[in-house]
Amino acid sequence: LASLVFQLRAQNQVLKKGVVDEQANSASLKEQLKMKDQSLRKLQQEMDSLTFRNQQLAKRVELLQDELALSEARGKKNKKSVESSSQLSQEQKSVFNEDLQKKIEENERLHILFFEADEQHKRLEAELRSRLEVLETDAAQHQAVVDSLTKKYTETIEKLQNDKAKLEIKSQTLEREAKDCRLRTEECQQQLKNLQAALGSRLEESLCIINEKVPFNDTRSARYNALNVPLHNRRNQLKLRDLAGQALAFVQELVTALLNFHTYTEQKVQIFPIDSATDTISPLNQKFSQYLHENASYVRPLEEGMLHLFESITEDTVTVLETTVKLKAFSEQLASYLGFLRKILPYQLKSLEEECESSLCTAALRTRNMELHRDMKRLTAVFEKLHTYVSLLALPSTRPEGLLRTNYNFVFTNIAASLHGFHDILKDISKHYSQKAALEQEVPTATQKLITTNDCILSSVAALTNGAGKMASFFSSNLEHFSTSLSYGPKGGAEFISPLSAECMLQYKKKAAAYVKSLKKPCADSVPYEEALANRRVLLSSTESREGLAQQVQQSLEKIAKLEQEKEHWMLEAQLAKIKLEKENQKLKNSLSGHLTETIQEHSVLPNIAEQKKETTEKSLREPIKSTSLAPDVESREDLIKTHYMARIAELTSHLQLADSKSVHFHAECRALAKRLSLAEKSKESLTEELKLASQNITRLQASKFFCNHDELMTTKRSYEDQLSMMSDHLCSMNETLTKQREEIDTLKMTSK
Repeated sequence: LASLVFQLRAQNQVLKKGVVDEQANSASLKEQLKMKDQSLRKLQQEMDSLTFRNQQLAKRVELLQDELALSEARGKKNKKSVESSSQLSQEQKSVFNEDLQKKIEENERLHILFFEADEQHKRLEAELRSRLEVLETDAAQHQAVVDSLTKKYTETIEKLQNDKAKLEIKSQTLEREAKDCRLRTEECQQQLKNLQAALGSRLEESLCIINEKVPFNDTRSARYNALNVPLHNRRNQLKLRDLAGQALAFVQELVTALLNFHTYTEQKVQIFPIDSATDTISPLNQKFSQYLHENASYVRPLEEGMLHLFESITEDTVTVLETTVKLKAFSEQLASYLGFLRKILPYQLKSLEEECESSLCTAALRTRNMELHRDMKRLTAVFEKLHTYVSLLALPSTRPEGLLRTNYNFVFTNIAASLHGFHDILKDISKHYSQKAALEQEVPTATQKLITTNDCILSSVAALTNGAGKMASFFSSNLEHFSTSLSYGPKGGAEFISPLSAECMLQYKKKAAAYVKSLKKPCADSVPYEEALANRRVLLSSTESREGLAQQVQQSLEKIAKLEQEKEHWMLEAQLAKIKLEKENQKLKNSLSGHLTETIQEHSVLPNIAEQKKETTEKSLREPIKSTSLAPDVESREDLIKTHYMARIAELTSHLQLADSKSVHFHAECRALAKRLSLAEKSKESLTEELKLASQNITRLQASKFFCNHDELMTTKRSYEDQLSMMSDHLCSMNETLTKQREEIDTLKMTSK
């Protein structure tokens, strides 16, 4: 605050000095303005006097001109007197003219001086006024700045004073708090001493309990720590899977290029230097062509092995060299392809030498063939290096003592160098093959088939070169990631002891992941454990289970559909019967109307008689209908028969429904018992599998010599034996329950029958 106040005061002094200087400049400018006004007034007075003098001279000139005119008039009248006095008037005229000329010149000079002085005065006045306005605006601005600064400084001073007061109050409160803290620290120190003493005693007790009760600490021993699941690095796994996918794409590209290269090389051997279509090739080239024809059986497994390796790297696994078991298979497939290259190399070299001995081979072509002779040897040597280092990488998954973790980086670096060497050799092969193809085109016996085959070989070699370059750059750019990510292990441990420990660790990891996944499921409304155990058997064998109800609903829907079909059928039958009835009624009406018209035509004269006949005909029509109706005793008999049969039908339908419900109930019971039987069999199978796995783990652990201490071995053996006895007891109980359930199912089947 003191430095801020000091800075504000210094700025205030500078601003005050600037204001004083500006005020002095404005005062001097005002003095100059007053002096200029005085000089302007003097010049104005001189101007006024000159104008007055000028007016006087102008009047005198006018008088002289008048006198001259009068004298001229008089001269006409009295020429004699004029002639006598002409000499005198001429002298006076010349004097007047000279005087007038001088006055005119002096007047002109004064006018010029007045105009110049007036212009200078106006210009000076304008300059002074503009400067005065600028100075006034500057003074106003400076005054406003001074006012704002003074206001700001006053506000700042007030604020600083308030802050000072607050800080003083805060310092006082902090002092009080410091005193309280001192007291509390003393109390805490005392409590700390008491707690240290209490914790020391508890630590001694805990150590005694641990030493007496805990059999061993697995993190102290590297053998046991290797079984612990390391921390899961999901990002590292995804990165490794991505890199494995890129490597798979590069290997597929290399496999395609190698297949094309060997196939086109076989075609080349068949047509140059001797075409097999026109002549017989040498036995050497025949054997070489036969071996080249088998290239797919050696090259294709490389792609399959890399694909299996890529599929083994998932997000849920722990990918290290000890767990990448598929790398061993890829190494074996690479060894198989290396054996193929070693098998065809002597034939390939002899074929090139035989081509050099041919009469068609020129000196330049012989030089290219010898260069390719050296390149093929180098290519096989590079594949031998790659196989050596890949087989070293596969050792941790089979024999971990064959490759130490400290040598991982060295092996990866040599693989990257070998891939770069492979790329360089392929570039040389591509260069020498292109030169060889150009020279072979100049041979007189060169055919179009030879030219096409050479182009295909060049394209396959170019694809090989591109694929090898991509693979080399990919491996070099990810070298550090391979070295670090493929060499981590359990927490606190340096490495996995053996592939068996890595396999056990992966099994534990799967179990832990399944357990964590089960924990992530949302918990339903809790049921008391005893109630759940009591209701489990009921729920498993419930006749009202979801499947049984669904089946009953399905059967009910089928019955409803059948009834709907029958309903539609009988509705159609009723409609047909109604249509037949309408047709019969229509026929009857038509016959009646025809009969009536005939009677009306015959007796049109006697309408009353016709009406009587009509009534008689209607009565005659009604009479047979009435005659066809049943007697009352017949109707009562039919009603009795109808009610008897309806009651019988109702009784039969009730019996049928009861039988249906019983059959559905028995069917549901059978299904529930069958379900319980299947669940029991599944649990029996799972327990037998666990029993087998436990026995296998016992044999593995006994064979791998993990347990250095005989007491620890005996304790683990006892624990596994206890587990086995418990599993066997559980299996016996499950067998008993299965037999009981089968008996219940048989009895239910008999009762349902």
